[in-house]
Amino acid sequence: MNEITGKSVLAIGQVLNDPNRPLKERFRALFTLKNIGGSTAINCINQCFNDPSALLKHELAYCLGQMQDSLAIPFLKSVLQDTSQEPMVRHEAGEALGAIGSPQVEDILKEFCNDPVIEVAETCQLALDRIRWLSDTGHTPEKLLQNPYASVDPAPPFLESDVKILQGILMDEEKPLFDRYRAMFALRNLNTEQGVITLAQGNALFRHEVAFVLGQVQSKASVPYLQASLEDPTENEMVRHECAEALGAIASPDCLTVLQRYLEDERRVVRESCEIALDMCEYENTPEFQYADTLLKVES
Repeated sequence: MNEITGKSVLAIGQVLNDPNRPLKERFRALFTLKNIGGSTAINCINQCFNDPSALLKHELAYCLGQMQDSLAIPFLKSVLQDTSQEPMVRHEAGEALGAIGSPQVEDILKEFCNDPVIEVAETCQLALDRIRWLSDTGHTPEKLLQNPYASVDPAPPFLESDVKILQGILMDEEKPLFDRYRAMFALRNLNTEQGVITLAQGNALFRHEVAFVLGQVQSKASVPYLQASLEDPTENEMVRHECAEALGAIASPDCLTVLQRYLEDERRVVRESCEIALDMCEYENTPEFQYADTLLKVES
């Protein structure tokens, strides 16, 4: 494989940061930068946090977390601290700091564990719990590798495989949120229809993460739940956006029809999520080699 030049990375960054480009092209550029990694890619991603699209900024933070590079920490801290940023963006910045997993971010996460925005506060507590879990010498890194979806999750899955036991933990509102998340990711990894149906529960933060998980599983059994949440105008927009993207990942004809109906939704983040989801549908239903294809385009 040819070495990727700094010039190519900057060219991809220009696509990401160009507000005149279609949003779907900018998303593909973002995920290309995530896959490339390194300081230049991180700087290109950070430059986009002044964009008016909350959806795009949410994904910027997500990608920085998935890259697990400590160079992104100052940028993510700045986003978390910036109360002018949308709650879904600040929430994702907190989650990304937890994904990077460095003890150096514990203080700022503690600071925002009592944020007035509940999604931000709960996310920071989860991120703090994840870092503490990683710091526990009884937990080996290998236990984090049992993830068939190759994502860095907000909580490690329980090793339990009994769906009823996991369901009990998931549904118990007296349990710490971290434990309920661990049960959720364990159910995801089992990838059974019963587990998928069990997952469709919880508060706004929880439903948001459940929708993301259902998109990873890509089970058609989850389509009615995802569709109902997307169609509910009273649902938290953070949840509706994630439901749209999950439907895009499942990419069945029914999903396509639903997503097309909400391209003109009154909520910008929902409209844009449907646009991105339809691009994902197209990708899932074509022989394209990869979704993050901007490198090929800038070098062609």
